Amino acid sequence: MNALSELLQSHCKACESGTVPLTPEEAAALATILPDWGLDNHCLKMQRSFTFSNFHETMAFVNALAWIAHQEDHHPDLEVGYARVVVHYQTHAVGGLSENDFICAAKVDALLI
Repeated sequence: MNALSELLQSHCKACESGTVPLTPEEAAALATILPDWGLDNHCLKMQRSFTFSNFHETMAFVNALAWIAHQEDHHPDLEVGYARVVVHYQTHAVGGLSENDFICAAKVDALLI
């Protein structure tokens, strides 16, 4: 099984007290699996922009993304416009990125396959 398949088949885990964020090196390694997602300069957040043909497609994507967030109990920050969505992931409980962010990002990417 490849790394992307592993992310797609994984599920988010609750971040317990004392859980530490991924190191910049760990985050950068996981980011190679999802090349369309960008990391900020400190590897504390990740984001991707999506564009659509119209508002209907945009909202269908947002609703599907919301279903993933609900199922995984891991919620992104979203910027939504007429034909675009910017998705931001960060595990607020740990103050940076966790594997949960990459699991959800992979599942969001799979919506467009």
